[in-house]
Amino acid sequence: MQDNLNVLNSDLDEDTLKGKYLTFYTDNQLFGISIADVVQIVGIQEITAVPEFPSYAKGVINLRGIIIPIIDVRLRLKKEEIGYNERTCIIVTNINGSYIGFIVDEVNEVTNIDNENISDPPQMGSDYTNTFIIGIAKLNNHIVLLIDLKKVLNEKEIELITNVN
Repeated sequence: MQDNLNVLNSDLDEDTLKGKYLTFYTDNQLFGISIADVVQIVGIQEITAVPEFPSYAKGVINLRGIIIPIIDVRLRLKKEEIGYNERTCIIVTNINGSYIGFIVDEVNEVTNIDNENISDPPQMGSDYTNTFIIGIAKLNNHIVLLIDLKKVLNEKEIELITNVN
């Protein structure tokens, strides 16, 4: 499905991408994702609602002929819904061969984060596991929650939202 999307990382090998993260804000919290997971960043655009999608799945967009389901990261993290503005972006990713877009409040930067600046996420007891936070990084006096976008949605949710294609 590599067809019409300009892949951000198509010319880079895996070693070049190691330690590189795209940081973004959601609800004034700084998050980071591996740049290897990012296909493209686009501004907010018209989203077509899809009946029976979960509330955090806002619908789909048509990006150069490819239908991409859109997840609002704020809602997925159980934060208050806010209106979109000129800083709101969609981070288009490729998860297990399916394009999925994630709405974030604002993209910050692409940056290097060395392994020595990343700690394991805290454990909150045996009955609670945070499935998608994979690390906590220190970056220029800021805390960055590193997340694995492949784990923000479970397999069933990915199947539900990607079956609209």
